[in-house]
Amino acid sequence: QVQLVESGGGLVQPGGSLRLSCAASGIIFSRYAMGWYRQAPGKERELVARITSTGWINYADAVKGRFTISRDNAKNTVYLQMNSLKSEDTAVYYCKAGHPVLPDYWGQGTQVTVSS
Repeated sequence: QVQLVESGGGLVQPGGSLRLSCAASGIIFSRYAMGWYRQAPGKERELVARITSTGWINYADAVKGRFTISRDNAKNTVYLQMNSLKSEDTAVYYCKAGHPVLPDYWGQGTQVTVSS
């Protein structure tokens, strides 16, 4: 059974930092591209950052220079370090495992709220 479990969300003041983690099980983690997506109320889910199995990375323009995605294949975990958080970063953040042939998998999401 495939599971993606996000953690690390919470309430933070503007300008603060959070580190999200997504622990995967039931897949050969190193063969999957891992992505972080977010969905704010009333908006569509959008890509935040993605790291491929070979380490190629891309970011949404809105988070470039503030967020960093990384992966630890030994721990089957992908991270999202979020710095200089803004109110517009408030959303539910989801982890996704993507493969060119096999099905995609999603985590249950973790809430990030940026507010003073």
